[in-house]
Amino acid sequence: MENEAKRVVNEFLVAVQQGDNAKLADLLSPEIEWSQPGDNAVSGIKHSNMEVFQMVGKMFEISGNTLRLTEIRLRSVNSNKVACVLRWNANKITGEILEIDNID
Repeated sequence: MENEAKRVVNEFLVAVQQGDNAKLADLLSPEIEWSQPGDNAVSGIKHSNMEVFQMVGKMFEISGNTLRLTEIRLRSVNSNKVACVLRWNANKITGEILEIDNID
């Protein structure tokens, strides 16, 4: 199970980096429940792959289409769960710069 979970997460992250929306659509279950932390325009629970894609679309809109997963720093696997430290960069249309490491 660990190897399968790690394989799927690796494929997902590479697809994110490459902007491969077809691969992402194949990997996200239509019944996915996605929790996006925070208190902002994209925060909250998403109850389908379509809601996840809408959230990501909003992220790109806010960032003026500059949001990028620039580095996959760490993957930790425990059974069928995978935690990752990811480096994200973006430039908001307001001029603000985002450079952040997230644990996903």
